[in-house]
Amino acid sequence: MNAVTTNRPFLASHARVARDLSDSVSSGLKFWPLLAILTSFWVYVTLSNVLYATSMQASLASMSPGHYFAPWDARVLQHLFLYPILILCVLGSVRVGWTPMWRTVPLQIAMGLFFSFLASPAMELAQMLIGHEDGGHSDHYSWSEFFKGPDSAMWLAAATNFELTYGFGLALVTGFGIYQRYRDSQLRSAALERALTSAHLAALRMQLSPHTLFNLLHTIRGQIGWDPAAAQSMVVQLGDLLRRLLTAGEREFSLLNDELRFSRLYLELQQKRFADRLTIWMADLDGIPSLWVPSLILQPLIENAVVHGLAGHSGNVEIRVEVTVCGENLVLRVINTMAPNAVAGRDGIGLRNVRERLEVQFAERATFNASAADATNWIAEIRMPLLRDGPELTAAA
Repeated sequence: MNAVTTNRPFLASHARVARDLSDSVSSGLKFWPLLAILTSFWVYVTLSNVLYATSMQASLASMSPGHYFAPWDARVLQHLFLYPILILCVLGSVRVGWTPMWRTVPLQIAMGLFFSFLASPAMELAQMLIGHEDGGHSDHYSWSEFFKGPDSAMWLAAATNFELTYGFGLALVTGFGIYQRYRDSQLRSAALERALTSAHLAALRMQLSPHTLFNLLHTIRGQIGWDPAAAQSMVVQLGDLLRRLLTAGEREFSLLNDELRFSRLYLELQQKRFADRLTIWMADLDGIPSLWVPSLILQPLIENAVVHGLAGHSGNVEIRVEVTVCGENLVLRVINTMAPNAVAGRDGIGLRNVRERLEVQFAERATFNASAADATNWIAEIRMPLLRDGPELTAAA
């Protein structure tokens, strides 16, 4: 009893999903596009039948005089009679759908037979209203003869022909419905991909390592006792750092000057933490042109330089941040000294994030390399297109 009760919500949810899927399939075609497709198709069928019957009548009449095909006006009227029935049958077919097959296939066949078996009576009615019978005028053709029905052989021949015609029309509408659903799914997929990319970029922009913040807080705590002024200054700088981090994390692009100021603020905090070991050198902010770069793109490289440079030895470490404009490319370099003969490991999370962000935002137009320049220096280099127009125009491009 408990197992059945527990599974009821699960089964109900699956039944609801199946019902929603069936409704989406049956409503995949809107009425007006369906009407336009069927109208164009039926005009083509009418014209082709009239031209075929006219050409065959002319060919047979040249060999043996007589009327072998119904005249063109009767054929046009027959197709006018069948047009609303075609619309109703196809609408019913779309509504019924194709699942489950044991129930829908007999209904589909029945609607096709209903339409096709009305073709011969429609022709008889057209000939009676126009006044033709077998191509000639008739004064005795009446409603009583109409209700007797056409000859069984003619009825079967017309039904077979129009059954195939109905099948082609239904296949055309079904194919268009499948195309519409495929197009809609592509649009939804593209929208989801854009949302995923935005979420991914937002996560990558918030890459400041939590353990770095913890270390800075511990450093501030250690300075409170013997140098309160320095501790207060570091608290202010840390607050400024976090405020800039949150602001930058809300944007996809920021000015290069702002990125360098953020990197300098971070390095100054680290320099106070490792006052006797860390030296920093940064490009002159006054000489930097007004360019745009992905937000926080330098931060993982700066963090990696601090960790990579200070690990494994107790000597002095220098970190250099260089900016170079080469033609239509912007080159950003972060260089740090490291322990002699240090073994270079695989890319960490920060470097992989930089690589992924450049690939998402610039594809093959940007490159990123991080490797040992020599035995004592590590270099991380970003080469990307110059962005002078701001984030809106850049995103549009």
